[in-house]
Amino acid sequence: MGRVSERLAQFAPSEQSAVGYLFWLSRPRFWLYLAGPVVVGVVYAASAPAGFFQPVAVALFLYFLVPANVFLYGVNDIFDADIDELNPKKAAEGREVRYGDNRGWHVVAPVVTAAALAAVFVPVVPDETLIAVAGFLVLGAAYSVPPFRLKTTPLLDSVSNGLYILPGVAAYAAVSGSYPPLVGVAGGWVWAMGMHTFSAIPDIEPDREAGIRTTATLLGALPTLAYCGVCWLFAAALMGLVHPALAAVFLVYPLFIVVVAVADIDIDRAYWWFPVLNTVAGAVLTMMGIWEVQYA
Repeated sequence: MGRVSERLAQFAPSEQSAVGYLFWLSRPRFWLYLAGPVVVGVVYAASAPAGFFQPVAVALFLYFLVPANVFLYGVNDIFDADIDELNPKKAAEGREVRYGDNRGWHVVAPVVTAAALAAVFVPVVPDETLIAVAGFLVLGAAYSVPPFRLKTTPLLDSVSNGLYILPGVAAYAAVSGSYPPLVGVAGGWVWAMGMHTFSAIPDIEPDREAGIRTTATLLGALPTLAYCGVCWLFAAALMGLVHPALAAVFLVYPLFIVVVAVADIDIDRAYWWFPVLNTVAGAVLTMMGIWEVQYA
């Protein structure tokens, strides 16, 4: 599963066990893709540092850290079982586990349970949060589940992955009682579109072999890279309308595209650098939010 997976494997349960399989299915290296926006949403919504750790904020962080990832990637793997036979990420020595018929309800039941756990927030959060969580669950299912299966429709596969910022919207609303600025939500959504489409570039050939149409298979590798760059430039421009410092953080992503293109870096390799890049960018956004609360 690669160097990172080898290090994780020293401490994580084996994928051969039921618990271990769910652990690896949930893509632990990507956990912060959902939980990170919760942290950002909380710090920008709070009016004082004490608000960072209020129970509902902690509960949302924990839900989007593990159960939401089990749901999102579990649904994807269940309905992509045939496609994943051709995906090198899911090969015997790949970086992700492969779902099989022998897993059956050992996977389906936890995935359904993970989605159902969101119901615990119903009595304790405002409607704005519930709408954001519901949007996450609906888009997460519609991306993979027939008859919608948005992942097989070019552009809709990209647009639907704005779902990755909905945990942040949910957390912001839970703390403040209102939605974050619409232009900020739009900027985050477009950023997530670029992230998803970049991640689809390594899957172009396997998806084409499986007869799957995506934004990346339609455009091809280099045009898709350009599409991602445009998304990230637009995201930076929108975020700049919220605050210029936010634009500076988001401009790192189109700059990354330039570096990848000029240095002729293999996209398959660059793809696996994103957990680090996103963690650093998220940490910077979080520290900026804490500074704003502390010293504004």
